[in-house]
Amino acid sequence: MLASLRRLTVIGLDSPRQLESLFSWFGGIKNLRSLEFDFCDLSMTIPSSIGNLKNLTSLVISGSKLTTQTLSSVTNIINLKFLKIEYNDGLAIPSAIGNMTNLERLHILNCWSSRPIGPIPHEVGALKKLESLVLRSMGLSGRIPSTIANLTQLIELHLNENYLSGEIPASLFILPKLGYLDLSQNQLSGPIHEFDGACSCLRFVYLEMNNLTGQIPQSLLVLPNLTKLDIEGNNLMGSVDLASLWGEKLTSLFLSYNKLTVIEGEDTNNSSSTYPHQLMDIGLASCNMTKIPKLLMHAKYVTYLDLSSNKISGDIPSWIWGRWNYSLKWISLSDNMFTGMELNSYVIPFSNTLYSFNLSFNRLQGSIPMPYPSAQLLDYSNNSFSSLLPNFTLYLSYNAYLMLSHNNISGYLPRSICHSPLNVLDLSYNNFSGPLPQCLMENTFLTIINLRENQFNGMLPSNISIGCHVETINLNGNKIEGQLPRTLYSCTNLEVLDLGRNQIADTFPSWLGGLLNLRVLVLRSNKFHGSIGHLEDEKYRGRPFSSLQIIDLASNNFSGKLHPQWFENLKSMKQYDNRGQIIDHTVIPRLYQDSITISCKGHPMTFERILTTLTAIDISENALEGSIPTSIGNLHSLRLLNMSHNVFTGKIPPQLGSITALESLDLSSNMLSGEIPQELTDLTFLSTLNLSNNQLDGRIPQSHQFDTFQESSFDGNAGLCGPPLSKKCGPSDIPSERHLKNSSHGVDVVLFLFAGVGFGVGFAAAIVLKLDYWISRWFHIFRILC
Repeated sequence: MLASLRRLTVIGLDSPRQLESLFSWFGGIKNLRSLEFDFCDLSMTIPSSIGNLKNLTSLVISGSKLTTQTLSSVTNIINLKFLKIEYNDGLAIPSAIGNMTNLERLHILNCWSSRPIGPIPHEVGALKKLESLVLRSMGLSGRIPSTIANLTQLIELHLNENYLSGEIPASLFILPKLGYLDLSQNQLSGPIHEFDGACSCLRFVYLEMNNLTGQIPQSLLVLPNLTKLDIEGNNLMGSVDLASLWGEKLTSLFLSYNKLTVIEGEDTNNSSSTYPHQLMDIGLASCNMTKIPKLLMHAKYVTYLDLSSNKISGDIPSWIWGRWNYSLKWISLSDNMFTGMELNSYVIPFSNTLYSFNLSFNRLQGSIPMPYPSAQLLDYSNNSFSSLLPNFTLYLSYNAYLMLSHNNISGYLPRSICHSPLNVLDLSYNNFSGPLPQCLMENTFLTIINLRENQFNGMLPSNISIGCHVETINLNGNKIEGQLPRTLYSCTNLEVLDLGRNQIADTFPSWLGGLLNLRVLVLRSNKFHGSIGHLEDEKYRGRPFSSLQIIDLASNNFSGKLHPQWFENLKSMKQYDNRGQIIDHTVIPRLYQDSITISCKGHPMTFERILTTLTAIDISENALEGSIPTSIGNLHSLRLLNMSHNVFTGKIPPQLGSITALESLDLSSNMLSGEIPQELTDLTFLSTLNLSNNQLDGRIPQSHQFDTFQESSFDGNAGLCGPPLSKKCGPSDIPSERHLKNSSHGVDVVLFLFAGVGFGVGFAAAIVLKLDYWISRWFHIFRILC
């Protein structure tokens, strides 16, 4: 068999069973030039006989368990011209890579590591025949080695999506043949130094999403062959004069999200050759602009325009869609101060289907203009629009995301909305009225229904499709009445159900417990009544509400006792979670996020994002009675507990001290008696406590957080004594010493950090990055893939 294979030049393997037999006769295949391992197990050491393949010029290893040691063996194949390794996570580059001096293309990519795995070895600089170096998405760290300047034959260099730090060597910009440079999504810092680029071949430069500072060097902006420049998402500063920037070859310019001030400047050369005729992609978001640069009018074929997050006022000029109606795919003018639009018609004609049309966060009024054909993403939110076109649903034929929240739109929601291919319908914070179309949830495309804070009335739609894919239903703050339709049980993907502040009259929907993905249930301020239920009697015994992290049943007419099993079912609250992940949906990442309003410290608090660390139970203002079940102490990740204004009796269970994540506890206005358990002093993250208006007695514990609470936390309990109350305790009221032995040093610091994970400032910090930026980054990927 070996004799018949001596002339073999190409081998491709996709089965690990073929390897051992292959290795035994490697040395005999003298003419082998190309070898490819596709998803094989290469955890074993490649034998030294592979070095006998003197004519091997191409080696591809994909999706195999390749180790760094094995890669070192590969470096012995000194005649190799092309080496490609991908999908081998955590792979470091050995210094022996410098031995492969005949390499022309070295591609190691998609070998991601969640932590840095090591630097780029300086020995890479010995590969002087390299034309293409791709070390992408590997977890590489450290500085970019200066020896890369030795690679004078290099045409393309990809070091993106790593942990590389330090300054960018200026020598990279003057490599004589380099045309493609991608250093994006690293941790590079410092200024970009000036360089002599008069003879540079650079066409594509991607430096986005780093920590670069200082001014943009003029030498970068005037590269003679520059076609695409992306430096978004850095800390660059200074002024950029657009009039002096344009090159005849420039097609893409992205300067967004820096500290730059973009000015139009004076066009000193009246020749039309200086205008940006070829410009197609323009990203000038957050560039401190006060007007739309008129120079952009000369661009003939713009497909992507992002002028969001500036200070542009006045009317949106008609030439934007008049000149580019044949080419535009993406337009965002959001986060400005536009007050009007130059329109000949409220239907804006386009020759192609837009992907995104975003006018959100402006001061626009009147009727909403509709592009035709429809855009996939329409965002008019946070304006002062007052009406829609009577037949607006005709212009939703391709629309998947319709965002109209925070306007002044009134009128009914037409039945024709059901025939639109919508994934996200957000009409929240408007003045819509009338009944909801019964067909609304027959739409199997819908994932998000947010109609919060309107005037909708009538009953909830009951015609719910078996193939329901809805993940969020938010009807908080309307006038919905009647009962909950049992057909909601068909929505097996439902994660958020917020029906608070309506007029729904029903018993507790224990049947919702079978929705295993349900994380948020808000029924507050309705007319629910009866017992919360013995969940162990249901057909889904042992699993109801296992994913719930927020339960708000406040301000209803629930009565009876709480069964201990009710808290035992809340599996997600038993598991401590401090990761602070945002609840995402199957829609485009970060395009839509759920918000929720909960009562904290007696006041409503709105969270614009729902983190997994935000856990709360609010059953206040009902008529619940009996003792507080001790099983509540097993909810170790619970942050907020409000059981106030009920008729609970008996003692405060000491097991509450086991809820070590608890930050807010309100048991006020009940009929609780006995002493305050010393175990509550273990709650070192507790920042809000209200035990007022009960029948408690004895000494108030003095330890940890209890020293910070005011008198109002204990008012209305005639038997309580000790600070902060003015009533002194007798000699018989001696506190337990077990909790006094522990020092409270560091409590304030830990509490502050922890509060940052779950509530307040820290919660907001998790959402600092603007939505538009991430949508625009997604679209970059979308354009590349398509």
